[in-house]
Amino acid sequence: MKAYETSRVDGNSTPRPAAQPANQPAAQPAALPGERRRDRIADLVGRRGFVRTAELAREFRLSEVTIRTDLESLAADGLLSRVHGGALSVDRPAERPFEEESSVSTEAKRAIGVEAASLVRSGDCVVLDVGTTTTQIALALLERHELEGVVVVTNGLTIALALEQAVPRFTVIVSGGTLRPLQHSLVNPLATSVFAGITADLAFIGCTGVHAIHGVTNVNLPETDLKRLMTQTARRSYIVADGSKLGEAHLGVIGPLDTFEALITAGADDASVAELRRAGLDVVAARGATAGGAGEVDAPPCDPAPSRP
Repeated sequence: MKAYETSRVDGNSTPRPAAQPANQPAAQPAALPGERRRDRIADLVGRRGFVRTAELAREFRLSEVTIRTDLESLAADGLLSRVHGGALSVDRPAERPFEEESSVSTEAKRAIGVEAASLVRSGDCVVLDVGTTTTQIALALLERHELEGVVVVTNGLTIALALEQAVPRFTVIVSGGTLRPLQHSLVNPLATSVFAGITADLAFIGCTGVHAIHGVTNVNLPETDLKRLMTQTARRSYIVADGSKLGEAHLGVIGPLDTFEALITAGADDASVAELRRAGLDVVAARGATAGGAGEVDAPPCDPAPSRP
């Protein structure tokens, strides 16, 4: 019931609503009806690509339970896809199989492979992430006939098989783990123990997006976690990505730009490169053609990782 107070004007008593206390909070805006709210959620997910449940709960001032119910309803209608912690746009980039991806930007990837391989010295321990661009690094390393004592650690079966002909000049270590057929990659469970047990000299990390704000990202989550660990286990980590990946941002975050020594790319437009450089990332434009030689070092190929508490 509303409180009233009485005022007297010309001898008459007129009731009027009592004034609200000064410290009483303002009324919250009315919640959107369910259908309109779900339309708004679908629009947000479509524009952003991925939205977290907690973020939507804050935005609509509702419980996460209510938001999850909305997301399930929208997913049932085919308007988005449910994932742990949020929802994905149904128009998100599809992950292409290894064989299909290997036929795209082939010249750029070959040039990146040669440029990246030129950084490797005899005696180095090199982590090669799975992917079509990193496979080109492996093929370029095979052409570096002066290299000796290189240890390559990889979670890519295609890379391991490509480097087999370099044994015993190279030592090839396969990480182990669970086979992911789409990329012929090994992922968790059981994929991290090898990477957690070494300190590498170099890591070459593939991705599906390099963005000035969102950092280095990947379209699938199973490989993203392992890419992050590979980056942490190396003294110097490089992103390898052709120009089509620049300016893109996807679901799995591998790391911010300052995590990496540089980006090695080819086929990129000047504006995309300039934007990344303004964000503080060193960008190396692959020269292609031939790999430069490098001197040998006496250091052991792989240092054991420091003991972890």
